[in-house]
Amino acid sequence: MSYSKDDLLFAPLGGSGEIGMNVNLYHFRDSWIMVDLGISFPDESTPGVDIILPDLKFIADRREKLAGLVLTHAHEDHFGAIPYLWSQIGCPIYGTAFTIALLRRKLSESRVALDIPLHDIEMNAPFNLGSFEIEMVALNHSIPDPAALAIRTDAGTILHTGDWKFDETPVLGRNTDRGRLAAVGDEGVLALVGDSTNAMVEGRTGSENDVKQGLTDAIAKATGRVAVTCFASNIARIDSICRAAVANGRSVAIVGRALNRAISAAREVGYLADLPDLVPEADVDLLPRDSIVIVCTGTQGEPRAAMARIAAASHESISLEAGDTVIYSSRQIPGNENAIARVQDMLVRRKIKLVTDQEAPVHVSGHPSRDEMIEMYGLIRPKIAIPVHGTARHLLAHASLAEGCQVGQTILPDNGAMIRLSGDRAEIIDNVHTGALTSEKGNIIELQADMMRVRRRMLWNGVVTVSVVLSQLGKLCAVPSISQSGLTDDDIASDFIAAASISVEDTIEALGKSARRNDSSVEEVVSQAVRRVARSMFGLRPIAQVHIMRVGEENLEV
Repeated sequence: MSYSKDDLLFAPLGGSGEIGMNVNLYHFRDSWIMVDLGISFPDESTPGVDIILPDLKFIADRREKLAGLVLTHAHEDHFGAIPYLWSQIGCPIYGTAFTIALLRRKLSESRVALDIPLHDIEMNAPFNLGSFEIEMVALNHSIPDPAALAIRTDAGTILHTGDWKFDETPVLGRNTDRGRLAAVGDEGVLALVGDSTNAMVEGRTGSENDVKQGLTDAIAKATGRVAVTCFASNIARIDSICRAAVANGRSVAIVGRALNRAISAAREVGYLADLPDLVPEADVDLLPRDSIVIVCTGTQGEPRAAMARIAAASHESISLEAGDTVIYSSRQIPGNENAIARVQDMLVRRKIKLVTDQEAPVHVSGHPSRDEMIEMYGLIRPKIAIPVHGTARHLLAHASLAEGCQVGQTILPDNGAMIRLSGDRAEIIDNVHTGALTSEKGNIIELQADMMRVRRRMLWNGVVTVSVVLSQLGKLCAVPSISQSGLTDDDIASDFIAAASISVEDTIEALGKSARRNDSSVEEVVSQAVRRVARSMFGLRPIAQVHIMRVGEENLEV
């Protein structure tokens, strides 16, 4: 590894060049800190996968030098991997009040019993962690208590923004602390490591107060039952929905474990104190349909979330009818478009009215648009800009904006880039191990493991099973038995099986005597034969499962 123990380093292990799975490392004087440890969500290319986790091998191999994990906020893409991966790093965790309160509840529901040292940190109260001094600076985002991190070292100060925006009327919680950010900027900032999500969006991001009014108006137009889906952690949005419901003379029911968990955490730290009395989920059907608003999870089309089950008319206690209204108070996360569309199509087919941010102002982003980013650079005035939290297009747009703000240097990291910050310059000096994992029945598995590759291949190419009966000397004793799944329809399957059977027989007959006595050799050529036929007939390369059975006819001539 091409760095010294005194180097100030930054290395993203996730979240750079992609949306989600944020995890970042900082190094100075032979100690490391980690900022965030999040998950990403699967798409159609990862069948059977529920979540995607970052590969922590690089820092797990150095865990004795990892002083702690600092969380910027409690969104899944920033802290969701902790129950699965904390055992690999074993360090204390630091965060603001709501972040830690929600994490405690998340850990208590985890199948893994984890005794993690958790530390609730106040804003503007610097604390030491290894070779670093860290100060949390209040931000505004779509969740309570998000924080930027002023990371101070003898080699310079880094501002790690986390997710943020400026909201002059946030409804709940604080606005971004411009005064404290300006003070950090006045100290001198070596590098800003910043959110790129809306770097291609002109202007300023809307206010949560505008959403409250938009929701009030949308609910006023509804005639039947109303369901609103939002992110469970967006406590300000839950508050806005409740106030919009009350303004329209409707009661509120909360549906979904994640929502109830988030509300409990919020109340613990002083938010939602004046929330109206909530209707228990089991009592929703006791109220007139035009007197209730149901808040539920499932904004991204998650198949097991409440909204997906309501749309499919399979939810155990909540139902919607033609003429009812569903409001999507959320944005589409890239990669989830198809899943969301499937759920929304089910609603529309049932003549349920659909309201999204395309029809009404029922959602605003929690991330800064370009004018806000320019303002942030004016406050911080860093020497170096390091865009993170976005795809390559987002990072490039952020870098261009930073250059327009007269930042001396911009550097675009991919996951695994080891960036040395020295003097006024930054350079990529190495690339460290990164990757993607998943959790299945308590086991952590690489997404590129053989099992996962086989699953993907089965999804797109099907499976062919071949049973071959041979003598000990390799004589074919019966017609090969062949079946297929996911390759073709039944009416065409017989043609394929006939062609494949002939190909298998011919292939075995063409083998030499010694090869026919070797099961591995026979399995290989039979697999090739059936795949060749499948490729010729359908353009597919199926998984081939070959079973060799030997019978005791050792004296047969071949």
